[in-house]
Amino acid sequence: MKKSKISAFFIALFSMILFLAVSPKVHAEETYTIGTDVTYPPFEFANKDNKYVGIDIDLMNAIAKEEGFKVNIKELGFNAAVQSLQSRQIDGVIAGMSITPERQAKFDFSDPYYKTGVVMAVANNSKINGLSDLKGKKVALKTGTAAADYARSQQKKYGFKTVTFDDSDNMYNDVTNGNSDATFEDVPVMKYAIKTGTKLKIVTKPAESGNYGFAVLKGENSELIQKFNHGLKVLKKNGEYKKITDRYLSTDTVNKQKKKSDEHTFGGLLKQNRSVLLKGLGQTLYLTVVGIIAATIFGVIFGLLGVLPNKFARGLSTTVIYIFRGLPLLVLALFIYNGIPSLTGTKIPAFIAGTITLMLNEGAYTAAFVKGGIDSVDDGQMEAARSLGLPFGKAMKKVILPQGIKIMVPSFINQFIITLKDTSILSIIGILELTQTGKIIIARNLEGFKVWGIVALMYLIIITLLTWLSKYVEKKMND
Repeated sequence: MKKSKISAFFIALFSMILFLAVSPKVHAEETYTIGTDVTYPPFEFANKDNKYVGIDIDLMNAIAKEEGFKVNIKELGFNAAVQSLQSRQIDGVIAGMSITPERQAKFDFSDPYYKTGVVMAVANNSKINGLSDLKGKKVALKTGTAAADYARSQQKKYGFKTVTFDDSDNMYNDVTNGNSDATFEDVPVMKYAIKTGTKLKIVTKPAESGNYGFAVLKGENSELIQKFNHGLKVLKKNGEYKKITDRYLSTDTVNKQKKKSDEHTFGGLLKQNRSVLLKGLGQTLYLTVVGIIAATIFGVIFGLLGVLPNKFARGLSTTVIYIFRGLPLLVLALFIYNGIPSLTGTKIPAFIAGTITLMLNEGAYTAAFVKGGIDSVDDGQMEAARSLGLPFGKAMKKVILPQGIKIMVPSFINQFIITLKDTSILSIIGILELTQTGKIIIARNLEGFKVWGIVALMYLIIITLLTWLSKYVEKKMND
């Protein structure tokens, strides 16, 4: 009986092992982080519900569903997305990215998923009819695009000047406002913009015919490219690809979307976008508070080092303040977010990179006024404290710092205001704060003046409250 039980146990165990060995293995779905543009309708833009949609977004999601993987799509802006891919912060880019020999040297591309060409557009009342009319004129271009590359290739021949922008809306507005005379853009993007209200007209036939492709870093993520290519073939075969493109390029669909989102008054824009604007403001305030706390700690440490009776400490403080006050905030942000990961291979989340940027830049200014506040206390105060037998540390704590802090407090609050404004620059690395939120809204409705007016008012209200607080604290400190 006992033997039969033992035999049964081993038979069951063997059966289980055999089952596990031959049964199909279930893998957890892999998640890829994909970068995209923020303002490139109809390929990527935020709809009236402030949800990202467009040919690229829908296509990527449909392929992911078909091929059994997940995607985390990050709206970074074209330039930031490409740089993030190069620094391995993301796994791929889908952003109306033309396949060119120069890009193929750095990236591996999927099979083409959309054929396009470059056209020139001018204001509706312009008398420019072609490239030959551009001599001595100014042309607006979008940074890093194939259309900009094509325009520059014609610049010497036709004798025009160029100015560059990071997003399409500002580029279009520069032409409609008369600051620039023309712009170059991909055919479907320009046609969509005109259909949805941009006051421009196309004056050339498509040139430099090319294709859009999904890109990964050269020699990496080959499996993702294979999945994209296979999924694209399936979607074209079953008709889903045509449904996606028609959803955004069909004239009837575009006109319906235009009617549905026809909120162009200040009140209508505020009502429609209230929640996303408040969310952007919340992110701005959160980033500001975290950044100023980190900057204060950093600044106090290096400010105090600058007043110690030690040459190395003073030299270190002076060097740190000089370097991080001297670097433009934009350059510092891009260096931390894209440069360091390129060197180390370690990803840095955008929020962390933004916080570090604020800590170093704002902290350097904080260190300077901490050092200045302490130095402004009369030297006789320290001498008197030391003559009474107090050691340096205790004299600093009991005598010098209480007087120095009184001088520093208003500067601390002013630095908070400066930090709040500086967060807008961090939209360049894809942080969805108030300025980035404004860009996303404008990409949909092209109401740049009104949306920026609302965003400016929100900043002004917060900064006014902080200014009042600064004056109140300063008054209390002087009483």
